[in-house]
Amino acid sequence: MSEKPSVLFVCVHNAGRSQMAAAWLTHLAGDRVEVRSAGSNPGDAVNPAAVEAMAEVGIDISAEQPKILTVDAVKESDVCITMGCGDTCPVFPGKRYLDWKLEDPAGQGVAAVRPIRDEIKAMVEGLIKEIAPETSK
Repeated sequence: MSEKPSVLFVCVHNAGRSQMAAAWLTHLAGDRVEVRSAGSNPGDAVNPAAVEAMAEVGIDISAEQPKILTVDAVKESDVCITMGCGDTCPVFPGKRYLDWKLEDPAGQGVAAVRPIRDEIKAMVEGLIKEIAPETSK
């Protein structure tokens, strides 16, 4: 892993789970981690319920746009975390792959998205402890 680890979050539409995960990692790890997100079949916009759920915890993802998954994005990442996109993510030797089993927030209201948001936060916190722990100064 490079000095500054890079993480790619992938879900089908890059409109809910992967956007929330990328926002949590950016928010919680700051500049200690390089963060990317993408989708195997990106949607037109970020899920409004995901935007609202993240706004409730003070994180604004309203300006984010779904992005297409590229081979380069995977190549440039140390850790690739998939969330329900099956085998669409290209596999390269030396990369770490994780598959987070999370309910899909597509088509659900903010009340259903809150527990998904909170589960993603807990998973991201565990990831940070592993790849980018805070160092004492």
